[in-house]
Formats: sequence, structure tokens, C-alpha cells
Amino acid sequence: MSVNFKPLGNHLVVEPIESESRTASGIILPETAQEKPQTGVVVAVGSGLRLMNGTVQAMTVQIGDKVLYSKYAGTTIKVEKKDLLILSEDDILAIVE
Repeated sequence: MSVNFKPLGNHLVVEPIESESRTASGIILPETAQEKPQTGVVVAVGSGLRLMNGTVQAMTVQIGDKVLYSKYAGTTIKVEKKDLLILSEDDILAIVE
């Protein structure tokens, strides 16, 4: 998926990966009982964090990385009927390999 905007500074756009709606035994979970997703794929990144001396620190994550982020982090937006999250790079906990 490509987005038609570029996040500023040390922000990035993540497409959450939805969790399974069934348990291992086959029970269908209602949406209210499901966990909020914490993993997603990076679809856009900003230029990086501007430091006090004026230089820009490059982003650690890149487009296409699968990441683990804080549970209630970011701002949810809807683009082309898809839910996306705009996060700060500080909200990223790990890159999943």
C-alpha cells in the first residue's frame, strides 16, 4: 500500500496487522474481546529527528519493516478504507524479523 503523504520529522505511518479472530480451538472471538494489535508494517517514514545543533538524525526503521509498537500509541487515521497509525519513532519498541 502506498500513501500519498509524507510524515514529518521522526514520525512514521504503520498499517496494523490484525490479530486472529479465532482461538486455537476454533472459538470465534467477538471484536470487543480481541486484543488491540501491536504489530504492523511501516508504509511511510519521515526524514528523522532534528537535533539541537541543526543536524537530522536518520530514522532507524524503513518502509516495509514489521514493527512492534506501544499498545495505545499513535493517532489512528483512515486512508482508502484502511486504518493506519501515525506514530513517533519513540513509540516503536522493536523491529520484528
